[in-house]
Amino acid sequence: MNKLELIESLKNEANLPKNEAAAVVDMFFDNMTNALAGGERVEIRGLCSFYVKEYKGYAGRNPKTGEKVQVTPKKLPFFKCGKELKERVDR
Repeated sequence: MNKLELIESLKNEANLPKNEAAAVVDMFFDNMTNALAGGERVEIRGLCSFYVKEYKGYAGRNPKTGEKVQVTPKKLPFFKCGKELKERVDR
């Protein structure tokens, strides 16, 4: 399911106009993105959680040339599946 399909599903399930359903989906994703960018954890009980991992800088190597390069510290978002979602998918 992609974003447009999610909007269409919300529109049909909640009997909303398409523009309102799109606004709700956009609002949800914007708030989730802002929370993660601010270092917060996002948890949707029974479904999943998202959190940010921080990595320190390190000395890496360019695989093509073998040249040493310095990799800067970075933050990456991670997804963790919830127990109920695991059970539903595994049926």
